[in-house]
Amino acid sequence: MHADPMTARARQMLLSRRSALRAARADVRPGAGGGGDGCPPVRGARLPPHELEEVEAALERIAQGCFGCCEGCGGAIGRQRLLAVPEARCCLTCADTRARDASG
Repeated sequence: MHADPMTARARQMLLSRRSALRAARADVRPGAGGGGDGCPPVRGARLPPHELEEVEAALERIAQGCFGCCEGCGGAIGRQRLLAVPEARCCLTCADTRARDASG
């Protein structure tokens, strides 16, 4: 199976991000991070909690051939959204709906 150029570009971005996240997490020491324990902040200490998992899930969607399909409505996720946020699971419409539902 041959990936289209946009998917190949997104895959490279995701692989690079995964490497950076893994390296940042390896630098985090338990108890470090400037949380009032006297230790200075450590690189990676403030990473979003599920970012690596989202990147891994996006790489799996590429491998399965379902990258770019919205998990909410089943439609296509816009190419510009995927290039900006390659780990996106939903189109903008569904992402906005989820955000409104979560906040209210």
